[in-house]
Amino acid sequence: MNIGNRIDFPETALVRQQLHQAPIDGIARQLQPAAGRLLAGRPIRSGQSVAVGVGSRGISRLDEVVHQTLRLLEQGGLKPVIVPAMGSHGGGTSRGQRQVLEKLGISEAAMGVPIAAEMDTDCIGSLKDGTQIHFARTALQADHLVVINRVKLHTKFRAPVESGLCKMLTIGLGKAEGAAEFHRRAVHSGFGIIEDAARIVLNSTSILFGVALLEDGCGQLSRIETVGPAEWIETEKRLLTEAAGMMGRIPFEHIDVLVVDRIGKDISGIGMDSNVTGRHRDLVGDFYSAPFVKRIFVRDLTPATGGNANGIGLADATTRRLAEAVDREKTYKNAITAISPEKAAIPICFDTDREAVAVCIGTAGVADPRQARLVRISSTKSLELLQVSTAFAPEIESKPNLALVSPWQPMGFDAHGNLLPWAEEDE
Repeated sequence: MNIGNRIDFPETALVRQQLHQAPIDGIARQLQPAAGRLLAGRPIRSGQSVAVGVGSRGISRLDEVVHQTLRLLEQGGLKPVIVPAMGSHGGGTSRGQRQVLEKLGISEAAMGVPIAAEMDTDCIGSLKDGTQIHFARTALQADHLVVINRVKLHTKFRAPVESGLCKMLTIGLGKAEGAAEFHRRAVHSGFGIIEDAARIVLNSTSILFGVALLEDGCGQLSRIETVGPAEWIETEKRLLTEAAGMMGRIPFEHIDVLVVDRIGKDISGIGMDSNVTGRHRDLVGDFYSAPFVKRIFVRDLTPATGGNANGIGLADATTRRLAEAVDREKTYKNAITAISPEKAAIPICFDTDREAVAVCIGTAGVADPRQARLVRISSTKSLELLQVSTAFAPEIESKPNLALVSPWQPMGFDAHGNLLPWAEEDE
């Protein structure tokens, strides 16, 4: 179409923002003392089995945390087995969920323990509204249970408990059947049912402890907190508040065009975090928050997402290369299970980035394209470095947490019409 040749693009520069940074050094030092005390207080016997629930997110240093947790359990005389706790992810199949873990560096060879990825579940209880609580049969067959997950704001809803240990107990370990049940019921009952269901799971299974992880604003592992069953829910509520305070965000309230280089399940459950983009589209919890973005253009999928493009339906434009990389079976399974088929809808596709950016600017109601408020990010999890247009210059000068790290210059496209890699981008 050559649309990109008929528009004047704004000049851009790289901006670095200061985010909350507090990376931890020794994982073992944070994990072992508290976990050891919790193990000492539990009725365990040498040789007993313990299922270790691990999810699908690309959490900072997750493989190291899982490895250390497994060794700690073995030191206590237990025999751990990893159970994927990721609902319908990986296409809702045993093989697919194994592949998800492998892309996170978690395999039987790397971890030194078996992975039991069967999708069968048993019902262990129900809520007052009739919601059945499904639980992975492989986890129920173990003598004990441990789960590992990051605590953070959810992309779909607001509640005292959102994305974290409780959600892993109820939706992650509920496998595809349990995840579908919760999402269906939440349309009417709300996602507060996660907390109610977690209480039933905590009282119905032999949980040794949970490993709660917090990331700082740069997506680095910042905290490890080991939680026992008695303080499980209240601790997660406290950690959610802390996680929200550390979270990285785009430092501008009004944006004409947001360019997102990559989305994927390793970034967010819906590919790009709605708490960062401000873009929501859902039957449940369709809330609005800054930034207010007129157009979103998504360029590519992450390699680790394995073709799962859930969340692409939140974009206004994408590339043909992304559309051709979509694994429809995985994407549709995930989106339908979450009662959000709209998030799997492929937006208008373009052969080049130049065309996509031009159309987004041209349909954002901008009087002068050269003054378009454009922001480009690597992903919603990588927000320290941004490429922004000159329209943001006054705000950059007025905000002490922002600094220009390159001169203003024309937007760079290669010979194929695609955006150039950033000078400091980690390709």
